[in-house]
Amino acid sequence: MNGLLSGKRIVITGAARGLGFHFAKACAEQGAAVVMCDILKGELAESAHALSERGYAIEPHVIDLADPQSIEQVFSAIGEQGQIDGLVNNAAMATGVGGKNMLDYDPDLWDRVMSVNVKGTWLVTRAAVPLLREGAGIVNVASDTALWGAPRLMAYVASKGAVIAMTRSMARELGEKRIRINAIAPGLTRVEATEYVPAERHQLYENGRALTGAQQPEDVTGSVVWLLSDLSRFITGQLIPVNGGFVFLSLLHISAPPRLKRISYALFCF
Repeated sequence: MNGLLSGKRIVITGAARGLGFHFAKACAEQGAAVVMCDILKGELAESAHALSERGYAIEPHVIDLADPQSIEQVFSAIGEQGQIDGLVNNAAMATGVGGKNMLDYDPDLWDRVMSVNVKGTWLVTRAAVPLLREGAGIVNVASDTALWGAPRLMAYVASKGAVIAMTRSMARELGEKRIRINAIAPGLTRVEATEYVPAERHQLYENGRALTGAQQPEDVTGSVVWLLSDLSRFITGQLIPVNGGFVFLSLLHISAPPRLKRISYALFCF
């Protein structure tokens, strides 16, 4: 199905490489004008040029999620070109953040990871909201490491767990503006950012999935396009694991208003 995002303007952070680049490419292929944001100036320019050469509408911006002023400046520039229809919060510190257990983890590294992955995601979303049209969609890129508790990766796992929780809270607040926000939790995907991951971890995923084998970027992009499209217009506050069945969500973990929780609990226990 082509043209799911025709006429839409989508902002994607961390878009210079890896999953972010593939999200940008997939959105452009579906007809969106894509605003690519990343801290990697050189790689961003190359990636934006590569997509522009294919005839796609691309607008690059250098952004630093650890710098609130950078975020405000970039979204001010984005707003000068008009409103937006979607946001993909993909940027995160994901390399060089693991390998040590909780007893040996560097507190300063913990703070840097939280500053980018959690605070940065919040600040980007806050800056984007005034530009988002009614009915717009936001996708937060979390990680399934927060669902199964990957060891020796504590700050990253904790930050992605925070993103999942933040998504639900934001959904309650943004709903009155008719803005949808959901999260995806990809499994370990074969991209540049995961080249450093030990072979044993890759094997753990590839052998443990219901759909065995390596996960490629193209296995993840469809869920993002769908969540940005009008096909998901009545879905918000949800988490979708996109990992080939490495972990499953339980209905017992549903987040709901208290009265509905009591009804649901009674139904499950009957």
